[in-house]
Amino acid sequence: MVEKFENKSHTIIKGDSIETLSSEISDSSIDLIFVDPPYNIGKNFNGHKDKWASDEAYLNWSYRWIDLCINKLKSNGSLYIMTSTQFMPYFDIYIRKRLTILSRLIWFYDSSGVQAKRYYGSMYEPILFCVKDPDNYIFNSQDILVEAKTGAKRKLIDYRKNPPQIYSSEKVPGNVWEFARVRYRMDEYENHPTQKPVALLERIIKASSNEGDTVLDPFSGTFTTSFVAKQLSRKSIGIELQEEYIKIGLRRLGLATEYKGEKLKKEVRSFENERKEFQNATLLNLFES
Repeated sequence: MVEKFENKSHTIIKGDSIETLSSEISDSSIDLIFVDPPYNIGKNFNGHKDKWASDEAYLNWSYRWIDLCINKLKSNGSLYIMTSTQFMPYFDIYIRKRLTILSRLIWFYDSSGVQAKRYYGSMYEPILFCVKDPDNYIFNSQDILVEAKTGAKRKLIDYRKNPPQIYSSEKVPGNVWEFARVRYRMDEYENHPTQKPVALLERIIKASSNEGDTVLDPFSGTFTTSFVAKQLSRKSIGIELQEEYIKIGLRRLGLATEYKGEKLKKEVRSFENERKEFQNATLLNLFES
């Protein structure tokens, strides 16, 4: 049983992703899908652990929603998909038989304090950029240009050109993206353990969709995908199972000011809560190390 909240441009659906994708989203109707699923590494999502009975169970579950997402894409649609470093190879092999993987991206971020002591700690998350048709897809390269230091700062001369001239000061980003993780006291922070930064979604949505296009996120969490889609004049569909996160989405998208009699407002975190969560995370990291 799903529950919908919507206006003419944005839809939030409370329900299981696989069930919702099967019953509520039409095939070949979506321009861009961004997927940031549970990683099967034991994160606590409002009391629900993202840990399956086995790796095989996690992968079998993942393959079901991957197939559904592929069916929902338009012929010129794009899919960006994330998972943990240990599971991405399985996703890659499965997806490359069904879509064309154009880029294997790395979202790199700086260390957050305590790191592993007995192995090399993780400081990145992988992302696959995939399309249905490698000859027909959206890629707005001019909308995502970044500084090219060779020309912008080093002012090197390209002598291959006639006449010689300074290298371009801008370029399309490479496949290693550095964006800060979302942390406490940042303006965009919401109460969620794996929130993705606005800047990351801005680049993806600008590059792989146009104004008026529909962007789908089947594991919406804090609804950053939908929030950015709205800011960039795209339409959005966000699916989420947890009620606490639905409330975040309703507030961020302005679809409601109340939910079941509760006024929707951003949680203000106290210093004491931050200190306790930091201590708990530190102990867990040391234990795992």
